[in-house]
Amino acid sequence: MLIPRVIPCLLLKGSGLVKTVRFDDPRYVGDIINAVRIFNEKEVDEIIILDVEAHTRPGRIKWDLIQDVASECFMPMCYGGGVTKVDEFRRLYGSGVEKVAVNTAAAEGLGLVEAAAREFGSQSVVVSIDVKKTLFGKYAVVTHGGRKKQRSDVAAYAKEVERAGAGEIMLTSVDRDGTQNGYDLELLQTVTGAVRIPVIACGGAGRLADFRAAVDAGASAVAAGSMFVFHGPHRAVLITYPERHELESCLRK
Repeated sequence: MLIPRVIPCLLLKGSGLVKTVRFDDPRYVGDIINAVRIFNEKEVDEIIILDVEAHTRPGRIKWDLIQDVASECFMPMCYGGGVTKVDEFRRLYGSGVEKVAVNTAAAEGLGLVEAAAREFGSQSVVVSIDVKKTLFGKYAVVTHGGRKKQRSDVAAYAKEVERAGAGEIMLTSVDRDGTQNGYDLELLQTVTGAVRIPVIACGGAGRLADFRAAVDAGASAVAAGSMFVFHGPHRAVLITYPERHELESCLRK
């Protein structure tokens, strides 16, 4: 039975994995290769790996590490972090990455997205949109770890991304990140109602019912971090993933 994709989203910092809360206070949660091997065994649908400090680092992309990770991945892998050139898309695909996500480079100008989609196909180009509420309760597109406001109209930006040729949008609520209090369904409905391309919901998942709620709000896929790396009220580190029958029971229509 085909059900919406349920995707672990792993945050890379240095050579290890971290998990944040509202994009702050990164907590080390383990070795990335070990985590990927566990997710292989769990037969996850897909995996997203985001280098959260790539935009601050000279050289940006850790090519050797990404190639090592991709060689261990038995599931489709999306990588994001520090990508600013079409040649970097090409090199990442050559390393075994199936999809490349761009965030800051897209928010600062969609020419890169247009060029990548034209050369490699929209299906392999993802635009990551991070959204944060302002002091006045309005949504804003942000970059640089949620610290730099780029746009005030999230729906309009999502439409621009679609027109530029992106095949998918990864929509993350900064305010919900790591809280496990559920996705921002209003934000999801705003974006999914504006575009026709698939939208991955990210930020806030804490239980299976949150996946169902996101899909009902228009998401084509759901991503989660804390839910797959922490266990119990004390947030002990434990890499896990729901059983297939649990996902089918939750997500089938």
